[in-house]
Amino acid sequence: MPKRKQSLASLSDFLLYLAKSNGNGYALPSLAVLGEELGASVASVREQLAVARALGWVEVKPRTGIRRLSYSFYPTVRHSVAYAIELDEAYFRQFASLRNHLEAAYWLEAVQLLTKEDKDELLALLVQAMEKLERSPVQIPHQEHRKLHLLIYTRLENTFVTGIFESYWDLYEAMGLDVFADLQYLKHIWQYHEQMVRAICEERYQQGFDALIEHKDLLYRRPQPKARQKFE
Repeated sequence: MPKRKQSLASLSDFLLYLAKSNGNGYALPSLAVLGEELGASVASVREQLAVARALGWVEVKPRTGIRRLSYSFYPTVRHSVAYAIELDEAYFRQFASLRNHLEAAYWLEAVQLLTKEDKDELLALLVQAMEKLERSPVQIPHQEHRKLHLLIYTRLENTFVTGIFESYWDLYEAMGLDVFADLQYLKHIWQYHEQMVRAICEERYQQGFDALIEHKDLLYRRPQPKARQKFE
């Protein structure tokens, strides 16, 4: 890898300090001490700390003080896309398209990494979902839906991809799509999920991929719910 000429541009002094600290769980000094070390006012350090906290990179607790957390892309994506959707709900469609393309792009790599235990869990989720759809009254198997998709990609060692996938499902729920109750639509979706899971278990990865691609179009053909939650 070529040597960088300078530190990555727009990081604040505090974020640079945080990145170079002694590892996850490391207790940082007080704001006053940080201000002295960085040559900044306490107010300035507090503002920079608030940014790091919102992004999920530090935690601040009364007894343990300020600690660096392990890096996750999830909070950054979650906050940014939630804000975009509050501006215009059409942004969710764009974000969903990004997630769909990523699932397709990483399908083959992801499914080949799954263990026997992962495949057994996929089958169990499939059974649970089918049972819910046959109950009276019908129960929407949303948690099974979310867990199934995330589990397929669980062995990928890519925090950016998994951060996008996890954020997608949070926003999917905030948009009210998890309470959609058209039984025929749900059964149609789970027929595709069954094809995907059976293909994964039998290592027919191309057939599973084909089912994945076909079922993606259903989201855009479904009637939209009338109301949605506000993002928090």
